[in-house]
Amino acid sequence: MTIDELVQSQREWLRNDGPESSIVVSSRIRLARNLAAFPFISKLSEEDRRRVIETLRKAVRKTTFGQNCTLFSMNDLSSLDRKLLVECHLISRELADAEGLRSAMISANGQFSLMFIEEDHLRMQCIKSGFCLSEVWREINELDDQIEKNAVYAWNRKLGYLTACPTNVGTGMRVSVMLHLPALGLTRQFTKVHNSLQKISLTVRGLYGEGSQAWGDFYQISNQVTLGVTEEELIQQVQDVVRAVIGYEEKAREFLLTENRERLENGISECLRMIRNSSEMKPQPTLQCLSAIRLGINLGLVSDIPIETVNQLMLQIQPAYLQWIYGGVESSLDGNEFRSQYLKKHLLKILG
Repeated sequence: MTIDELVQSQREWLRNDGPESSIVVSSRIRLARNLAAFPFISKLSEEDRRRVIETLRKAVRKTTFGQNCTLFSMNDLSSLDRKLLVECHLISRELADAEGLRSAMISANGQFSLMFIEEDHLRMQCIKSGFCLSEVWREINELDDQIEKNAVYAWNRKLGYLTACPTNVGTGMRVSVMLHLPALGLTRQFTKVHNSLQKISLTVRGLYGEGSQAWGDFYQISNQVTLGVTEEELIQQVQDVVRAVIGYEEKAREFLLTENRERLENGISECLRMIRNSSEMKPQPTLQCLSAIRLGINLGLVSDIPIETVNQLMLQIQPAYLQWIYGGVESSLDGNEFRSQYLKKHLLKILG
């Protein structure tokens, strides 16, 4: 499978067919692992990097997952290709921007992605549509067990899995749920929710994780601590909190629909007008428009636009994706003009 084929294939987690998908866009679990026979990344020679990648490649190829994935060497990909994979949530920005030998194995539907030589020797993730952390954990745990049959992980009886960053020592697990919380923003309740989450050692980040901004009211809630707790306890903690946040968002949506229906309808109409009439669309207002339309679909105020289309557009209006769509060549149009054209093509043709 080529990069073009991978990017064109449907991201399974954007289908909007998972539990609680009106609010929860996706559930993701990432595991960090290192091979016992090699030092951490900062101490690896180029030859060691090659040996780590080859060891992991062979181990993964023996798994069920390994028979249905493609290995991509970051060194063989263009800068645009690497940015595309980041925007599609298939690799991290750190893997894309790093130097030296590094690779990723990715499934055709984007559900599984394994990064070799990122911050750790191996970082694997599983991502699915909706609120389904237990299902995600079952699948990625099975993959982890299969890999461990053919590779020896760095593990300590007292500490658990050993990782380059101390905050990942223990389970090596990061549990993340991406939520769409526009009603909490409109009713000015999100700051209170955000502050409450920070008090219980959960982090809140934007659409692209650490360092990204929460444009369009899309947020990722994830755990911070991995040491001293089991995987099941971590998942339960995040599940309990996310269920509460879902409840807050649902109540805020009910309030808006009852007390501010006209305001919602006017906001959606203004967004569609902006898309129709603007010759340029910057990323932030575009995501805000998609957020308003997505909320309108879930509240029954918009009926002509499939919510899956809006989910896909969240990624497709990003800079690298637009450059890829339009051939990756120099043009008299800049990214904001491309974005405007792309939105018109995919939204307005539906509305007529």
